[in-house]
Amino acid sequence: MNGLSVVVITYNEEKNIERCLQSVLPVADEIIVLDAYSTDNTVAIAKKNGARVVQDVFGGYIQQKNKALAFAGCDYVLSLDADEAIDARLRDAILSLKAGFAAAAYSMNRCTNYCGRFIRRGTWYPDCKVRLFDKREARWGGTNPHDRIELRTPDNKVEHLPGDILHHSFPTIEDHIQKSNKYSSIAARAMWLKGKRSNWIKLLLNPSWAFFHCYFIRLGLLEGFAGFAIAVISAHSTFLKYAKLYQLQHSRQPAVKGGIFSPAEHAKAL
Repeated sequence: MNGLSVVVITYNEEKNIERCLQSVLPVADEIIVLDAYSTDNTVAIAKKNGARVVQDVFGGYIQQKNKALAFAGCDYVLSLDADEAIDARLRDAILSLKAGFAAAAYSMNRCTNYCGRFIRRGTWYPDCKVRLFDKREARWGGTNPHDRIELRTPDNKVEHLPGDILHHSFPTIEDHIQKSNKYSSIAARAMWLKGKRSNWIKLLLNPSWAFFHCYFIRLGLLEGFAGFAIAVISAHSTFLKYAKLYQLQHSRQPAVKGGIFSPAEHAKAL
């Protein structure tokens, strides 16, 4: 039987962390929670559910997830967000794998719960993610806040597992709007630092395409009001990202000091 470390990064996740940890207890040989100095009961709840808790200052989603890997004692790691849990099918698939891992990494679908119902159409599903991997062969990369696993050898084998990660991220529309504003700020700053720029064409066309793609092409319309709300807010989030980038590139102050991205404001957004 091969060992498996489960790693989770947290900050004020007392509403979610127990559900997450309870779902992985049957598959985990150890659970590591890297906490960014939560001010609620996250740490106590994590310890009560068998996790080893380490605390460190938050340095960005990608950076924090890579830090967490360093604390994992097993070569194979299942990495989850605090608002995620694994369903029974995925749990059983992972248990079967522990007899002998055959691939460097494993992908799985993620299904998001929106205002009390799971969404299986639109751009939110199947939302395939690589979350189980050999830490010797993989690191977190991408652009904050959209992290992804990058394999050291691109032709390493990735297998897909049955079952879903259950994502409990949007209990209300207000939560969706707040997170849309937060993540669009992080994304705009990350784009700026990578040398990407906005313009009027992107401000006009990209949000329209985001709505059309989500609602019509990916059949979000079949999800009723929830599908419509997701498509509209996704389009708005796209607009915010490029509008904030546009504002940033026309600011007279440096990227990390001025406009909507002062250090204090950025830390508050995280």
